[in-house]
Formats: sequence, structure tokens, C-alpha cells
Amino acid sequence: MADRYLDDLAVGESWEGAPFTITEAEIIAFAQQFDPQPMHIDAAAAAEGRFGGLIASGWHVASRVMREYVDAAYFGATPMLGLSIDDLRWLRPVRPGDTLTARREILAVTPSQSRPDRGTVKTKTWVRNQDGDLVMTFENLMQLPKDASARL
Repeated sequence: MADRYLDDLAVGESWEGAPFTITEAEIIAFAQQFDPQPMHIDAAAAAEGRFGGLIASGWHVASRVMREYVDAAYFGATPMLGLSIDDLRWLRPVRPGDTLTARREILAVTPSQSRPDRGTVKTKTWVRNQDGDLVMTFENLMQLPKDASARL
């Protein structure tokens, strides 16, 4: 993808990322390091729990969505700075073998009042599983340079 800057973006622009599959091995590996709760690391205990089986940590799902975003490089090599994640919702459990797809839409493009070389872009992300069920949503605010001449 070509480099894209604040001046290149429009409210309503949207794109869908490449699907990716969550494996049992990665669910357990992520959870052992970052979220070691029984429903994420122990299949037998998870089967007896409220979800009826192993599920991915929400933080794991969020990190995989971020990885897909970086790999897709929708803004090319344009330097971006994440400023916030708002209204993060985990709506359904993600299970081993689920294939997820993230769709993003630009909600706002706002030039900076105090620094004319940059501005912010607000996006909304919807993540669905292979059945079309919504599993996660969030809004993201990022800072981008106004155009190719800006040096952030």
C-alpha cells in the first residue's frame, strides 16, 4: 500500500483485513505468559467452567488484531502514533480454530489546531468470527503527519 497521510483520508473510508485463525497452542502460550486463567490455559478446567471449553484471552485477540493491522499497512510506511483505545468490548468468546476478520472505518479526521504538520484519525474496528458473529469492537485514536513533508 502507498504511504497515506492525514490529507489523504476521508471520513467513511473503510477496509477489511486478512482473516487469521486462532490456534489452541497460541491461546495457551499467550495466556501462560500474560493471562494465566484456567479458561485460557487448562482445557479440562475450561470444559468445566462457564464457557464450556478453552477460550482466548481478550488481550490475545486484541494483540492479534493489532498484528494484522500492522501487517496490512493500510497507511503504508507513514509513521503513526497510537493515542488511545476507547470503548473496547469483548462480545463473544474466541475459541481454538476460530478465524477472525477485522473491519475498520474512519470516523473522524482532525487537523491539529496547535501543530499544523499533523492531526488525528479516529477509527472504529469490528472483529467477526467465521460465522459472522461480532467478537470484539473498539475505537482507536491515532496521530498521523498531515502530508509527506511533515517530520514527526
